[in-house]
Amino acid sequence: MFEKRIRLFKVFGFEVGIDPSWAVLAILIAWSLSMGLFPAQYRGLSTKTYWIMGAVGTLGLFFSIVFHEMSHSLVARRYGIGIGGITLFIFGGMAQMVDEPPRPIAEFVMAIAGPISSILLSLIFYVTVSVGLVSGVPGPVAGVLLYLAMINGLLAAFNLLPAFPLDGGRILRSALWAWRKDLKWATRVSSRIGSAFGVLLILLGIFEFFRGNFIGGLWWFLIGMFLRGSARSSYEQLLLRKALEGEPVERFMNTEPVTVNPSLPVADLVHDYVYRYHYKMFPIVEDSGRLVGCVTTRQVKHVPREDWSRRKVEEISSACSEENVIAPETDAMKALSLMTRTGSSRLLVATGNRLVGILALKDMLKFLSLKVELEET
Repeated sequence: MFEKRIRLFKVFGFEVGIDPSWAVLAILIAWSLSMGLFPAQYRGLSTKTYWIMGAVGTLGLFFSIVFHEMSHSLVARRYGIGIGGITLFIFGGMAQMVDEPPRPIAEFVMAIAGPISSILLSLIFYVTVSVGLVSGVPGPVAGVLLYLAMINGLLAAFNLLPAFPLDGGRILRSALWAWRKDLKWATRVSSRIGSAFGVLLILLGIFEFFRGNFIGGLWWFLIGMFLRGSARSSYEQLLLRKALEGEPVERFMNTEPVTVNPSLPVADLVHDYVYRYHYKMFPIVEDSGRLVGCVTTRQVKHVPREDWSRRKVEEISSACSEENVIAPETDAMKALSLMTRTGSSRLLVATGNRLVGILALKDMLKFLSLKVELEET
């Protein structure tokens, strides 16, 4: 998820971005506010005013979701839990956790921080609009503030449902974890409850659809599908993390990688390497044995076909960096997180400036499949 997210800004060291699907949600919300909610509640205003209210309300919702997820992220940092960034998408927002919480209390505090922040925002907006009405604030301003107070209250209430991976589901998992001292069992139980809630929302969506509420029914159905899928994938991610944690990448890497010379023409790279070995990335090694970078099929695609015979691999390559090179002793889970963040399925494994292997995602998955098959009950 979120491989194609658009990075917006950084706040408190956390990168905030949006998935392209957020644009769909933003348009739907702005349209429903401008053409439905605000005209019904505040009659007699101009169309332009309704659209301004809708746009401001949508921006306020954006701020509210970022504020909610930022609360999770700040608490996570306090407990040493890595956060890969905050992403807004069509069903809301998510603070992307790099690690599992170290203990139940960390999970509880991190999970409860989100709903508390939303309740706090709801109260702030409600008090502001109450004071504003007394002092004669314009109706459109009061309308937007009242909407933001309501939506933050709903955001807190929905996230408190005991459906993993919602905040309420994480609170439930922390309680089960503290009780049985078994994170895997707690995750399995809370994930099943989350999946059951997803099924209930799907059934509610179908019911609303047959009642004639097509838009509302569709949304409940989609949210239910998302919640059910997220609950299942969250448990699978835990199994993945537990299986790979502590395993160095040297256990999976190919110690005899196919390399190319910096002076190799792009045409030869394509015909003699890409079409022969079917890899999307090749390490570039000089005659002296020094690793200087890598070249990918993505970079080749940016070179016009007629220039392939004139351009050299070194002209289009990527230099070695923390984005594509890891050490042999690197934890496999960290390598997998790097692959997820960069969208690459192959990483260079090097000691100093010497290539010692290539780490491929498929090799890690083969190991994972065997380990789960042999060790999981």
